[in-house]
Amino acid sequence: MGGYAVAALLVTLGLFAGIHVLGRMRVNFSVLTIGALGLGVAVGVVFEGHLDYVEPVGKVYLNLLLAIVAPLIIVSILSSITSLGTTAQLRTIGARSVGWLLALNALAVLLTLGLSLQLGIGKGADLTLGETNTSALENIKKPFTEVFIDFFPTNIVTDIAENNIIPIILFSVLIAVSYSLVADRAPATVAPFKAFIDALREIIYRAVGFVIALTPYAVLSLTAVATARAAGQWSQMVSLLGVLGLAWAACFVHAFLVNGVLLRVFADVDPVRFFRRIAPAQLTAFTTQSSAGTLPVTTRLLRERIGVPSDIAGFTAPLGTTIGMPGCAGVWPVLLAVFGVNALGISWGVQDYLVLVLLGVIVSVGTAGVPGTATITATTVLTAAGLPLELVAITLPVSMVADMARTLDNVTSAAVAATIVARQEGRLDDAVFDGLVVPDDLAGEVTEDPGGALFDPGVPVGACALPAPVSAPVSTPIPQGVNA
Repeated sequence: MGGYAVAALLVTLGLFAGIHVLGRMRVNFSVLTIGALGLGVAVGVVFEGHLDYVEPVGKVYLNLLLAIVAPLIIVSILSSITSLGTTAQLRTIGARSVGWLLALNALAVLLTLGLSLQLGIGKGADLTLGETNTSALENIKKPFTEVFIDFFPTNIVTDIAENNIIPIILFSVLIAVSYSLVADRAPATVAPFKAFIDALREIIYRAVGFVIALTPYAVLSLTAVATARAAGQWSQMVSLLGVLGLAWAACFVHAFLVNGVLLRVFADVDPVRFFRRIAPAQLTAFTTQSSAGTLPVTTRLLRERIGVPSDIAGFTAPLGTTIGMPGCAGVWPVLLAVFGVNALGISWGVQDYLVLVLLGVIVSVGTAGVPGTATITATTVLTAAGLPLELVAITLPVSMVADMARTLDNVTSAAVAATIVARQEGRLDDAVFDGLVVPDDLAGEVTEDPGGALFDPGVPVGACALPAPVSAPVSTPIPQGVNA
């Protein structure tokens, strides 16, 4: 048995070397991940029962994800709120932007919860989690009052060490709002703090990039182990495909149907024309699986084709890569939670699902618009909800495929939020949306295909710089015969 286990490790290391070489040759990240999924299935079938040395690779990856969660949440929240500069902007554009981004995520949470419960996702999966004793999960559930009290921090160092997510978020928001209040009176005093946060954000995002770069290797390991364990348990494989299908359905329904209704009701915008105008951003999001990487496309389309002023587009769209994120922070974590509850036969009541909804909304504050964000948010929600982390590992292979639809939903919702905020501020330029004028800050520019080379796959994940807010543009009429 030991010889087979060593052979499985050697074969896996050889495949890792091949993935590394292909990565150096700039093969698309998604292609590498999907390829690793297929290789993992093969390894799991060939070396069933002999993956003792392969399994730790996936567990190390999950540990790294857990290690990066708290720093990522803290720096994302601080950088998002400090970028506004003053409390006046925080009360107007900032408050409306955050409100709509969170509202869109809340709708995604409720939509997914309703669909998951109605369809009974996970029932009959006969899910096994290795040596995990799922009956112990019943003993760690608390009354809602205790759960609510635990949301508030008592010792932030302990909360960070123990990955108590909600207290970390609330503490970060407290510090960020306090910064804004001081910045109103003495901006020079807190300028070093903002510079430190901006620098820290780049460092943490780069660190996240390093962790996410390990995804193909982790997928191969985790898929091999999951395939070996699922041998003869085809109901589990069918259930995973059901998770994938429901994730795509929920993301597309939210992206187009829910957002379309909100555009018509709150922004008085034709949703069909809106979606046609931002289609290049949706396509870029779908293919790159990076909300941050799609950001240059999104902000330009909001200004050039939708009529959102530059200051709103330059704030709300970037904010949408750290707050809201309905595909990654709403649909996926809730879907995995319900899947786990049903598949493991855990008894949940109304208050448990209410806590899940609250977690889905709160955890969306501080996400990062990079590939793999859904894995981090799912890890966060499942940990806070007291569900086993192995659920993330089991569903990681289909998560890679689901990420295309999730990212499309994220980017679409951020653009919708920016449009609604612009309308409520009385600054949405209908002439630009109708194609009659172009903003002055874009007049005379050579307009390239917004879905083209704006995303450079060679740039490390998370290294995308956020566009600086500028003054609102003045519209310029389009000469006759020029197509907008």
